[in-house]
Amino acid sequence: MFDAAALLDGSGLEGLTAGTIALIVLAGFAAGWVDAVVGGGGLLQLPALLLVPGISPVQALATNKMGSIFGTTTSAITYYRRAAPDLRTAIPMATVALAGSFGGAILATLLPPEVIKPVIIAALIAVGLFTLFKPTAGELTQLRYTGGRHYAVAGVIGLVIGGYDGLIGPGTGSFLIIAMVAFMGYNFLAASAKAKIVNMATNLGALAFFLPTGHLLWGLGLVLGVANMCGGYLGARMAVTKGSKFIRVVFLSVVGALILKLGYDVLFPAT
Repeated sequence: MFDAAALLDGSGLEGLTAGTIALIVLAGFAAGWVDAVVGGGGLLQLPALLLVPGISPVQALATNKMGSIFGTTTSAITYYRRAAPDLRTAIPMATVALAGSFGGAILATLLPPEVIKPVIIAALIAVGLFTLFKPTAGELTQLRYTGGRHYAVAGVIGLVIGGYDGLIGPGTGSFLIIAMVAFMGYNFLAASAKAKIVNMATNLGALAFFLPTGHLLWGLGLVLGVANMCGGYLGARMAVTKGSKFIRVVFLSVVGALILKLGYDVLFPAT
């Protein structure tokens, strides 16, 4: 008989069947690949974690962040080596996003995500339509701002989307990419490379809140992290090799999946 209490206080691996572990590994690998290309891997990873017997939503969210930080770190390093993103923009943006994510994680314990999900769906629909009907967006880097305004816009994007990642999470990478394409003028590849650095920081910010609370399941998080790391490495290499057009196609697919997932959550809330 499975002891849920043991899971809640342990590594997260106690009593799990080989099939459940295989599902977690597969979800982690696929999520790492998707996150490395366009973000949105939480669509796969978080629901898989919620299938673990005895796990609470907060434990699933904390463990998801641990798994994701392995993948985002790996893909960020891969992008840095192969695409050389501008760190003068990425690092300040990541620093602000880390603070935003920490604040969002605090809000996650106070504010029901259902309150803002309809707003997120509307934003995703707008993002999808913009990308679909403006096919030239994201093909070339044509920066809209220079100097202080450039960094100010980057900071606002990092703060807002970092807060969203700490509060809800799924689609953070996608929002970062489209914000940098639409508001800053980067192409999809350059935006994706920077988004991985920022997303690594948002995962770290959320973990900084969750770690002291004891919600993290270390064993399960490590298994998830290794799978996510492998998927992230493969996804980053493919994105760099295939370029902005490939990223745009995957981006539209992930945004469509996010709209369907969040829309279902709003129409059919869990009881």
